[in-house]
This record gives sequence, C-alpha cells and structure tokens, in this order.
Amino acid sequence: MENNTKNTKETMVKGSAWMTFGSIVSRILGALYIIPWYAWMGSHGNIANALTAKSYNIYSLFIIISTAGIPGAVAKQVAKYNALNEYDIGRKLFRRGLILMAMFGVICAAIMYFGAPILATDDIIGALLHGAKSDPRQVAVMRSLSYAVLIIPILSIMRGYFQGYADMMPPAMSQFIEQLARVIWMLLTAYIIMQVQHGSYVHAVVQSNLAAAIGAVFGILLLVWFLYRRRNELNALMEQSNHVIKISTAGIFWEIINQSIPFIIIDSGITLFQLIDQYTFHPMIAMFVHASSDQIESWYALFGLNANKLIMIIVSLATAMSVTAIPLLSGAHARRDYASISNQIENTLELFLFVMIPASLGMAAIATPIYTIFYGYDQLGSNVLYLSSFTAISLGLFTVLMAILQGLSENGLAIKYLILGIIIKFAVQLPMIEFFKVYGPLLATNVGLIITIWLSLKHLKVRYKYNSSRTSRRFIGIAIFSMAMFVIVTGVVNFGGKIISPERRPTSFVLVTLAVVIGGLLYAFLTVKFGLAQKIIGPKVDRVLEKLHIKV
Repeated sequence: MENNTKNTKETMVKGSAWMTFGSIVSRILGALYIIPWYAWMGSHGNIANALTAKSYNIYSLFIIISTAGIPGAVAKQVAKYNALNEYDIGRKLFRRGLILMAMFGVICAAIMYFGAPILATDDIIGALLHGAKSDPRQVAVMRSLSYAVLIIPILSIMRGYFQGYADMMPPAMSQFIEQLARVIWMLLTAYIIMQVQHGSYVHAVVQSNLAAAIGAVFGILLLVWFLYRRRNELNALMEQSNHVIKISTAGIFWEIINQSIPFIIIDSGITLFQLIDQYTFHPMIAMFVHASSDQIESWYALFGLNANKLIMIIVSLATAMSVTAIPLLSGAHARRDYASISNQIENTLELFLFVMIPASLGMAAIATPIYTIFYGYDQLGSNVLYLSSFTAISLGLFTVLMAILQGLSENGLAIKYLILGIIIKFAVQLPMIEFFKVYGPLLATNVGLIITIWLSLKHLKVRYKYNSSRTSRRFIGIAIFSMAMFVIVTGVVNFGGKIISPERRPTSFVLVTLAVVIGGLLYAFLTVKFGLAQKIIGPKVDRVLEKLHIKV
C-alpha cells in the first residue's frame, strides 16, 4: 500500500510538472507578446484589449461546447479502462471521439460565425428581440476566432487521450508549440499592419485572433508525431488487454456524451463568471458613473484582459494539477481504492497550496512594476492587478476542486455547486459595482467562488474522509512562509522604487527581477529548511539538493 501511494504521488508530481511546464510556458508566451503588441496599438491599446477580451470569453465558451467536454471525459474513461486492463476500449473511445469532435467543431464554428452580430452586443436580449445594433469591430474580431473553433476540438481530444495514460509530456509540448506558433503569427501580423502599413488596429486584432487557428494546426501535427512514435508501445498494451468488457459503437458514443455533458458545464465555470462581467459591467457601471463608452470599455479591459492575462499565468498552475488529478482519481475510483482517493485529495490540495499561495502573494507584491512592464504605468491598473492576484487563489482552488469532484464521478454535485456560485455572483454584482466600481466584479467573483469552494471541501471531508488536519497543518506552514516572502518582496519593491522609478519599463524590469529572485529563494529556503517541501513534493527534493551540492 505504501509503495502504491508513493508511485501515485510520484505520478502526480511528474504529471503536474509536465502540465505546469506546458501551461506556464504557454501563459508566459501569451503574456510576453502583449508588451510589443500593446505598444504597437498606440493609443488604441486598451480598446484593442477590450475587443480581444470580449471575443475570447465567447470563444472560450464555444471551445468548451465544441469539444463538448469530450477530451476530459475521454481522459477519465481511458484511465478507467486502463486501470481495468481494457486498453482496447480506450482506443475505441478515442477513435469514436474524433468523429464527434469533427461534427461539434463544424456546428459550433458555424454558430459562432453567423451569430457574431448578436453575441457582439452588450444587450443580447435586445439584439434578439429588437435587432439592437452591435459593434462592427467586435463582430469582425469574433468571427476571426470561429476558425479556431473548427480545429481545436481535434487537438483537445488528442491531448485527452494522452492524459488518460497519465502521459503528460505530449500534451504539454503541444501546448508550447501551439502557443509559440500563435504568438509568432500575432506579432508578425501586428507589426506589419501597425508599424509598416500603418493600418487599422481592428485589422491587427482580427489577425491576432486568427493566430489561434494557426497555433492549433501546429499542435495537432506535433501530437500526430507523438502517436506515431508511441505506436508500438500502445499496440503492445492493446494485445495484452483482458478483452472481457464488450461495448458497442452506440454504447461508446453514449458513454462519451454521457460523461462529457458535466464537463461542458463544469469546464465553463470560470468563463461563465467572466461572461457575467462582460455583459453586465458596462450597463451597471453606467448607472453610477458618467463616462464615455470607450472609457468604460477601457476600465473593463483593466480586469477583463490586462490583469486577467497575468493572473492566468499562475492560475494555469492549478489547471495543470487538476488535469493530472482527474485520471489518477478516476483510476482509484474504478478500483474502489478509497484510501488512495483520500491520499490523492490530500496530495492534490497540498501541492496546489504549496505553489499557488506564494505565486499569488508574489504577484500582488510586484503588481505595480509588472503592470508597468506589460502595459505602461497606470496606478488604477496596478491596483486592479493587486486585487486580481488574490482572486487567482479562489479561481485556482475552484478549478482543482471541480476536477477532484469530476474524477470521483461527483459531476452532479459539482454542477449544483457551480450553479449556486454563479447565482450568488450575479446577485451581488450590482451592489459590488455600485460601492467598489471597477473592483466590484472581482469582489463579486470571489464571493461566488468562496461559497462553491467551501461546499466542495465540506463534501470531500465528509464523503471521502480526507485528512484535513494534515492539510491544515501544512497550509499554516505554507501561509507563514508565503507571508514572510510577501513582506520581504513588498519591501524590496517599495525601497527599490525610491531609488529607481517603477513608472518606466526598464527600471520596472530590474525591480521585478530582483524581487522575484529574492522572494523565490527565500520561500524555497524556508520550505526546504523546515522540511515542508520534502513532505509535499517527496524525496526528489533531497535528490535535487544532493545534485546541486546544497546542504540545509
């Protein structure tokens, strides 16, 4: 039992490491491009970002619907049948899933393209009933993303197949290649349109969004190559399968769809919270503040894209862990190994807290200089990023807990908790905006998410009896070390800001680099010195220290 727990933990850490690599590097690339891109947009920077943010929220929802949750469902079901030594069933699920992906991609891409005039307005009901006018800029930008909706479903299910084998390296590498190709296309077209041709910023944004389809093509090609390289290993597993379970094509389709529907709803969680902001912020804040439409759109961009793009770098840590957790939990659930389930819940939550708490506090501490690096100095924007950094903890923990519930086939309960959180978010949105203005949507999101998180943790503790006391003890240690790091980094930024200006990009870069190095080394030292890192990550920490000839 101890050996099995050790192997499961190592699989979790290894898988999380690969998915973290793919997610973080992709997010960093997706954030770094904004520095030259935003500058090339000139005075239209925030408006261009608002157009992008609103289009991407709709695009994200269509991607989730077009993939129909099938990649997550396939990963879960492949892991289930692999645990039962029925590898051939997993391959059939994958092949049939590819057919469904192509169908859903075509349908959803068509709906997004032709429905763009309605989706691009702040008043969808008015557009449907009275033909309310939509922003032609937003329509063009939104339609450019529909091409990616056509392609990405295929890419997603291929990733799901590898994840079902707990083989996280190919999906991680495909994320990196997809984002690299996307960023190259975005920067190349933006430079040519804005700097060489001195053209329209709307045209530049359209090409930047088209880059999502370009990146998806490269991601698919890489995964096809990985499948080809692993064909002998996969075929060997097929041959030694038990071949006891029989399932028809119709049965496979039903199983995929039945498992995928909850994934659609649950995976849409964060996007649904963002869509509430997208369609309510403008009309609600206009009730309390007299400002032009473009000014309100600029305020929306501060949290809807500017801060969101940066905090999603650290939220992707949670996403990486959650993707790794689903097949491991599903496999333990299929074996009815409740001790392993409890252990996996503990490991997942502790690993999340170990990484997410210091990352979020660190982002908050360097909010002003890092915002300056990406978007130029803006005190309001920096304040929004500061609050968003703490919101990242709620977003990340929500992501992890929903994944745990999915892996344990608690889909119905996860959906109920999500719906309750969305209702609460919507209910407090107006008063939060009235009293806190641009900060209101973030506070409303936190209220909704915290209720969902509390209910999920309570259920897991009661149903699966995970050792919350152990997690709580380690959380206290993580919190203490993270706060120590936060205080030191804040001091470095404030003291350094008196010597070199945090209002200029070059000096802000120096401040951020210095603060991150000092903060990272301090947190690493404290967690290793007091044995916390070894308890959460495992003996690999000691092996790394030995290779580096470091004694603590």
